[in-house]
Amino acid sequence: MQNMGTEIPESERFAYSSPLNKPNSGATENIKSSNSSKSHVVEEPYVEITMDHVCDNSVVVQSVQTVAVVADAEKDPQLSTLPASDLEKSASFGSSIVKSASARIKKVSQELKRFTSFSKQSTPPTHFDRKKSTAAHALKGLKFISQKDGSIGWSAVEKQFDKLTASTNASLPRLLFGNCIGMDEKSKEFAGMLFDALARKHGIKGDSINKSQLKEFWDQISDQSFDSRLRTFFDMVDKDADGRITEEEVREIICLSASANKLTNIQKQAEEYAALIMEELDPEHKKYIMMDNLEILLLQTPSRSIGRGDSQKLSRRLSQKLKATQNNLLRRWCQSTEYFLQDNWQRVWVILLWIGVMSGLFAYKYVQYRNKAAYEVMGHCVCMAKGAAETLKLNMALILLPVCRNTITWLRNKTTLGAVIPFDDNLNFHQMIAGGIAIGVGIHSIFHMVCDFPRLILASSDRYEPMETFFGKQPLKYWNFVKSVEGVTGIIMVVLMAISFTLAFPWLRRSKPNLPKFLKNLTGFNAFWYTHHLFIIVYALLILHGLQLYLIKEWYKKTTWMYLAVPLALYICERLIRAFRSSVEPVSILKVCKPNGESGLLRADFLQGDSNPIPKVPRVLIDGPYGAPAQDYKQYEVVLLVGLGIGATPMISIMKDIVNNTRALDEEEKAVGASRVDDFKTTRAYFYWVTKEQGSFDWFKEVMNEMAELDNRGVIELHTYCTSVYEEGDARSALIAMLQSLNHAKNGVDIVSGTRVKSHFARPKWRNVYERIASNHKHSRVGVFYCGPATLTKELSQLATDFSHSDNSSTKFDFHKENF
Repeated sequence: MQNMGTEIPESERFAYSSPLNKPNSGATENIKSSNSSKSHVVEEPYVEITMDHVCDNSVVVQSVQTVAVVADAEKDPQLSTLPASDLEKSASFGSSIVKSASARIKKVSQELKRFTSFSKQSTPPTHFDRKKSTAAHALKGLKFISQKDGSIGWSAVEKQFDKLTASTNASLPRLLFGNCIGMDEKSKEFAGMLFDALARKHGIKGDSINKSQLKEFWDQISDQSFDSRLRTFFDMVDKDADGRITEEEVREIICLSASANKLTNIQKQAEEYAALIMEELDPEHKKYIMMDNLEILLLQTPSRSIGRGDSQKLSRRLSQKLKATQNNLLRRWCQSTEYFLQDNWQRVWVILLWIGVMSGLFAYKYVQYRNKAAYEVMGHCVCMAKGAAETLKLNMALILLPVCRNTITWLRNKTTLGAVIPFDDNLNFHQMIAGGIAIGVGIHSIFHMVCDFPRLILASSDRYEPMETFFGKQPLKYWNFVKSVEGVTGIIMVVLMAISFTLAFPWLRRSKPNLPKFLKNLTGFNAFWYTHHLFIIVYALLILHGLQLYLIKEWYKKTTWMYLAVPLALYICERLIRAFRSSVEPVSILKVCKPNGESGLLRADFLQGDSNPIPKVPRVLIDGPYGAPAQDYKQYEVVLLVGLGIGATPMISIMKDIVNNTRALDEEEKAVGASRVDDFKTTRAYFYWVTKEQGSFDWFKEVMNEMAELDNRGVIELHTYCTSVYEEGDARSALIAMLQSLNHAKNGVDIVSGTRVKSHFARPKWRNVYERIASNHKHSRVGVFYCGPATLTKELSQLATDFSHSDNSSTKFDFHKENF
């Protein structure tokens, strides 16, 4: 029965059901069991035969299973048109039936040969490769339930059932069904619809189920077969259980799926999309579609399939490499250190230089005061306080330089210092210096207030005598030091710094803590911004504090103002330039993000229309442009651009620049006949934009469409991800995936982004992204540029390191970031 010379692909397998002892049964006849009381099981045993392939006169039988078939088929001719996959399996037939089935295979083979000869004479039906189907992937597993299926997953569901029904007499309400099987709160409506579909299927009335009924539900929804998933999905749509789906039912499931995935625009256009589906699947205008129509839609081959052979091989090699290195911890540590130094040598030498200078200044002042008369009274305390004060002077000067953005941009673009100094890390360096200032303030103030002042008060008159030149008559109370100019200015500076540093922490700057309302108003970006400008008062007090130093009387030895003079002058000039520049060029507001947390944009016609009221929008001042890490993209032939949310802004600019440069090269080639050699090297760009709201796509809709249209060479590959949509493979996004493919094929517009670029769901698998680029661009250096929150920085940076230093990958990745 098997042609040994033919390799049978899994996609060409199909199921055939027929009684083994009826020679006249047609090959296309399929009988579905009925739940009606009139149905009865025939005495002749039926088997379901799954065949791998029909090729000439040979077939491959994959499996033989007994099935229960009702005798009502002859009475109801409609049953003969249903697919064989709808036949219900018999609960038990016994080993004798299986043996009898296998003994009659020869008889079946004759009929199968007759079927193959018949099929060759007639027009063959359309077959779909289910392995390559978008919907087959979408319905492959209900991943929102559990990563485990069957009996293993049931144990977790059972525990959750016992917990939820502890006070309801082991009866699970409909409202808690989603929670029991692992759905989150925002899928509550979807869970209710799934419950209703399963209840209809099993003939359950009421709004609650017991554990045995839940087990029946679980057995169905954890079934991995495509046909079972399709039936479940169809039952959810077919709410009246008449076997037909009307346009109204399609519209309702579209609204429900859109709501579960927070796609407000699709909800508004649900009626239009329902009509689109009916137009596609109901060309005869019957006002309904059947399950086989839905299957046709589900089994469309996706247009964005990509070859993954090389990337999978690379992934396996990388995994084996990492697994091998785990066996030797010392070797692993040495390799990690080596890779870190190779990737971060610029940062390392700058930090080491800074630490060295700080250590040198501290040691210099410590030794200086160790040899002064004050040491006899105050001991090591004065040495520690003065050593920390010297580092504070330099750090208070250095902390201004990283925020002088015009200066940094000029140094990066106009000098060669960018090759050895990581100017792109200016904010990180600013934060590191702030940490050094905090340590210096702590050491300086603590050793003065806790150690030096008490020693001066308690010192004997003989030992105190050398100090009269600096402190005057020996103080008898601690208050004498506090009320002095040095004491008052010092305390005020410490308080202002504490406020500024505290509100600068990311979790307070972004208002993440769940605080009472009156405290919540004291956090956020505005609080950070205004309190950070307290440094103006701090610097004024610092200069005054430095002029009134203890133990120093000569003016030329009071060096605080000397440290601060140049950085302060540079920073003041920077702010004056920014203020002047922002007020010179007029700004016309074209778009604003909507207020009150709404997604989308307000257009210029609404903002400036005569009949429409102008909403309250902030005054806009433009400052810049400043340099960014991504501006060096031109030195790479291949670039990977990643933007999270509004972080897509600089990446959009880069892509526009790539398109413009590419067009310029095309025009030059036509005019001159040869391309001009310049500093533009980029020949391929991959853009990944990840955003959590559908309305965010309005920000760059026109730009994305423009780039898709003008990129004649296909240099840019665009990928957009909407994280509010459940990942591809989740039943809650299955219908969205269908609609997306259908609308994009017909109209060329993505229903999620509203652009010509087809959107993906959930978050990218970043390792897969790197694998694909590495396999497509071997022996290349890829520039990875990321703009967005720091949450993704570590993962992208680590992947760049892993691939760059792997012996199995010839592609090198250089990672650059810009966090906000």
